[in-house]
Amino acid sequence: MIRGKVKNRIHIIFLCCCVIFGCILCKLGYEQIVNHTNIMEKAMNLWERDFTIAGLRGSIVDVNGEILAYDIPSTSVMVVPAQIQDADKTAQVLSDILEADKEKVYGIITKKVSTQKIQPEGRLISDDKARALEELDLPGVYLVQDSLRNYPNNNYLAQVLGFTGIDNQGLAGLELQYDEILSAKNGSLNIPFDAKGHNVELYNESYEAPGRGMDVMLTIDSHIQDIVEREMNNLMERYKPRSALALAMDPNTGEILAMVSKPDFDPNHYEDYSSDIYNRNLPIWMSYEPGSTFKSVTFSSALDLDLFDMFTDTYYDRGYEMVGGARIKSWRAGGHGLQTFLQVLENSSNPGFVEIQRRLGLDNQYEYVKNFGFGEKTGVDLPGESTGIMFKKEAMGEVEQATVAFGQGLSTTPIQLVTAFSAIINGGTLYQPYITKAILDPVTHETIVEFKPTAKRQVIKKETSEKMRYALESVVANGGGKNSYIEGYKIGGKTGTAQKAIDGVYSSSEYILSFLSAAPMDDPKIVLYIAADSPQNDVQYGGTVIAPVAKACYEDILPYLDVKKTTEQIPKKTTWLDPVKITLENYVGMDKKDVYHEGIIFETIGEGDTVIDQLPEAGAVLNEGGRVWLYLGKDDVE
Repeated sequence: MIRGKVKNRIHIIFLCCCVIFGCILCKLGYEQIVNHTNIMEKAMNLWERDFTIAGLRGSIVDVNGEILAYDIPSTSVMVVPAQIQDADKTAQVLSDILEADKEKVYGIITKKVSTQKIQPEGRLISDDKARALEELDLPGVYLVQDSLRNYPNNNYLAQVLGFTGIDNQGLAGLELQYDEILSAKNGSLNIPFDAKGHNVELYNESYEAPGRGMDVMLTIDSHIQDIVEREMNNLMERYKPRSALALAMDPNTGEILAMVSKPDFDPNHYEDYSSDIYNRNLPIWMSYEPGSTFKSVTFSSALDLDLFDMFTDTYYDRGYEMVGGARIKSWRAGGHGLQTFLQVLENSSNPGFVEIQRRLGLDNQYEYVKNFGFGEKTGVDLPGESTGIMFKKEAMGEVEQATVAFGQGLSTTPIQLVTAFSAIINGGTLYQPYITKAILDPVTHETIVEFKPTAKRQVIKKETSEKMRYALESVVANGGGKNSYIEGYKIGGKTGTAQKAIDGVYSSSEYILSFLSAAPMDDPKIVLYIAADSPQNDVQYGGTVIAPVAKACYEDILPYLDVKKTTEQIPKKTTWLDPVKITLENYVGMDKKDVYHEGIIFETIGEGDTVIDQLPEAGAVLNEGGRVWLYLGKDDVE
């Protein structure tokens, strides 16, 4: 009986063992036959070492397709510590070629890791260093494809473009703003190794191709940017201000045509500069009291409400106005006397603008200031924009209302001023400024996404805008902006000379000088704003320092924009200090002894008695003391 029970138990145990053994065989068969691919993938993942191959970041181009930032394929050094045979010798060789510290390199190549990059010395190395390492063919040392971000124009558009870090990620400017769009998917070279780090020749290497990021096209026009950059460099050299900025915009769309911030930096070597320079794109970041440039906002607001006729209604400027017990003075001792309201704008009379504000009243003043976009971000597609500072309505007493009318007591950014000024002269529409024109396919360069102008609201009437274009042209012809006047081009604008507030007190020696302008005033194509912080010269007026810089820009920009000269501009008001203008006659065909014009110096070139050509040509306008070159020849007529 007992023997039978034992025998049954043995049979049961045997059957169980057979079942278990069968299950094991089935599992092994399944894994070896059915799940073979999955097992091999897992094994390969354990064996393979990934060598990253950097993708090419998308390029940034201007509106004409000129490249402003692009990736250059480069080379970096990676090591497999398990394959290095002589760590000391390898460290010595690598440190010599890469100009790195030997102990640091030794520590990297002896780490207990599968693969390791040598950085920063081994990142983006030169072709000469790459060739030297390739020739040595050091065990465990590999050269892998990397990418180097290059800014071919160096300091040009520096704060706008920004820069990338060591792993080619966007860190500032547009590189940061559009990092996801510009970034490329990395590829990899996968090489199988055994546990000791030796190549497993039984299996092949695998390669995953890197991608390319999309290109970003800007609204920036490099030709206009070149001109503005040149003149801003001249401004910095001549007057040595603490900082300076310039911003050009198409007033009819909000497209940014040029943007300059000084001091600037070279994005190729951003690490050599202070973060105070490369993190501050002044046209959108800097916030300060705008001074008299803001008077165009106040003037257009009152004009829009028909509070005066700027040609016939008058105001007597006695030199000051009393507001809430405070004396608000005119910049001119004794005032300007009896003026039309157009002359109040031309003469930039602070007491006159106190009167304009009184007619406006707080409710209207505050509504227009807010509608023009002050006190809020413009929404420009660049990182780091400031909002400026505007009083709360309930905090604006009589004095605050008066000072805001002529640009003190509030803080604005240059892009807010340019956007508002564009609305003043474009027919009254406030546009959102933007700097990105399109997203492009990196291979075909076809447009994937195109950005269109965004109209926010109508701020003033079209008829008001027409009057303002005339008024602002008159400021250039007869007022503070006359140093930007160009014969044949209708330029309008308003100068600004704003005292800097330092520790809550207005400085008597430091000013922000500016000029806010547009051209041509019969059909505006460009708004240009230029400002300089504390230029080092004796004459602290925006019309004296900044207006000539704007003039130099317009002399090249307007012909480029195909703006034709006109004879219908407002004549410039002259003083005894202005040079005498002389219109040249046609001297071709005259005998040289008969050529004469008082105030002109004539130079002759060639032999003979007859003028066969002249430079400049007839009709050109010269200042008194100008020179004319006469080309002489023989008269062939018998």
